[in-house]
Amino acid sequence: MMSLFSFVLRLLLLAAALVFALSLALAAVLVLLLWGLRALWAKLTGQRVSPFVMRIDPRGGFGRVYRQSAGTAPTPAPTPGSTTLHDVTDVEPKSPRA
Repeated sequence: MMSLFSFVLRLLLLAAALVFALSLALAAVLVLLLWGLRALWAKLTGQRVSPFVMRIDPRGGFGRVYRQSAGTAPTPAPTPGSTTLHDVTDVEPKSPRA
């Protein structure tokens, strides 16, 4: 019974993989078909076919992340035993030396 179950499971996984591969192939064919229709329409109307270009500037991404993180730096959590300025009471401020 266990071998029959593993065989059926393998068949189901193979079927799922085939469905996934076919859906990816269909999506690629549709994109190519739309791209071809666009190029054909441009040829028929006498227009130039502009290429698909994604302009990426790595410096721009770094600058955007750097600007976002500059103002939102987290404040460090106080550690046990650390004191803040208003907790100190036995120190008298002195004037700076000339």
